[in-house]
Amino acid sequence: MLSWMAWTWPTALVFVGIFSAMGVLTVLEIRKPGGDERKGALGLVTTRGDRLFLTLLGSACIFLAWLGIFGTPLWIPLGIAICWGTFCFWKA
Repeated sequence: MLSWMAWTWPTALVFVGIFSAMGVLTVLEIRKPGGDERKGALGLVTTRGDRLFLTLLGSACIFLAWLGIFGTPLWIPLGIAICWGTFCFWKA
């Protein structure tokens, strides 16, 4: 099924997760418009979409830095990325 491209199942699951998160944010925006703006730790006023973008961008940087410095396995940067995402949605 994924042979048309050099994809693996973990890669496909990452994209399914990203699109699912975007779907959840769309439903939240329809149910409660306005984006839940608040001032975060970075001093910026952010919405839910902004916080998702910061989470995804930061997670990509965490994984790339880890791969460049240490290589595999990727369980530790996964934990760091989850903590970063929690921080972004909680505080930033």
